[in-house]
Amino acid sequence: MSSIPKIVILGAGYGGILTSLRLQKELNYNEADVTLVNKHDYHYITTHLHMPAAGTDHPDNARVNISKLIDEFKIDFVKSTVVQIRPQDRKVILEDGTLSYDYLVIGLGGESETFGIPGLADNAFTIRSINSVRLIREHIEYQFARYKREPHRTDYLTFVVGGAGFTGIEFIGELADRIPDLCKQFDVDPSLVKIINVEAAPTALPGFDPELVEYAMQVLQKKGVTFRIGTAIKECTPDGVVVGDGEEIKSQTVIWTGGVRGNRLIEDAGFETMRGRVKVDEFLRAPGHENVYVLGDNSLMFNDQGRPYPPTAQIAMQQGVNCAHNLVAAIRSQSPKPFAFANKGTVASLGKGEAIGIAFGKKYKGRVAAWLKKMIDLRYLFIIGGIPLVLRKGKFL
Repeated sequence: MSSIPKIVILGAGYGGILTSLRLQKELNYNEADVTLVNKHDYHYITTHLHMPAAGTDHPDNARVNISKLIDEFKIDFVKSTVVQIRPQDRKVILEDGTLSYDYLVIGLGGESETFGIPGLADNAFTIRSINSVRLIREHIEYQFARYKREPHRTDYLTFVVGGAGFTGIEFIGELADRIPDLCKQFDVDPSLVKIINVEAAPTALPGFDPELVEYAMQVLQKKGVTFRIGTAIKECTPDGVVVGDGEEIKSQTVIWTGGVRGNRLIEDAGFETMRGRVKVDEFLRAPGHENVYVLGDNSLMFNDQGRPYPPTAQIAMQQGVNCAHNLVAAIRSQSPKPFAFANKGTVASLGKGEAIGIAFGKKYKGRVAAWLKKMIDLRYLFIIGGIPLVLRKGKFL
């Protein structure tokens, strides 16, 4: 190891950005050479993407330039795409160069899990990035324009959302709010528009409080959403989806929100994975690699009941803080600290002025829950960028 250890952080998602910010706060100058690698020059707020996807907000409001967050005297930022990870050589291959490391943090983000459903990868949209939500937004508007030219094609006005987890529910809440504006803009009869949510599990928001789930479904049904719960998508075609026992739902817009897996680069690197995620030790390290830490969608951790924690922004943020602490401890030959997830609650938006949530041991719904979600979003902006970022971005979230 060189006199100044090299730390390479892959990905500027929640885990990567929190690790970077904590390192620049806790490390002294020249105590470590820290490099953050990300394929974009911005960090995006994943929990906000459902709004620009539906068209109720602008995509730029969900992103923050990395240069405004990091101290360039403490962290080198490299805008590039990771091509390969070589843990045996302690190297990361980028599309335009190579980085060597003493410590590696992998927070590359996840990929959509299609569960082997035929045609899904080729024919469905996903809410995974700024560019993907731009595409969804423009596609939805285009369908209304197409319908005006071909009024017999009602499939242009049928929107199928696969998955009723948090992303799916939040997206259809926003989409249901957007539809009246689109109908007015394109002079389309609102009764012709269909939003269909298909979920294979026996309930929407699986694992969430049943009373709040029922409230959420009632709110969305009043907005015109049709739920197909306990119904699996068997195939996705250019003309729609096949569900259940062969029923075809014709649609030119299928948006898949049904699951996340880890990054394939991690599997290719030879790490032991489950669906692309590494079962990390108590210090967030990859088994057999004491100098490699894995965060967010790329990591797999289990609670006291033996169930995996869902890959949420909240857990990735806490992992980032813990990871930074353990990196500093490793450099200073101190003892690492085990990661312990502290669940501060969960809130799901249902569109303008509506949400459901559990926080501080209590249930919330309606405007109070919507306010709570706003506070959570503002708190995150404050954590990563302080008051200036709250003032600049807060009014949009």
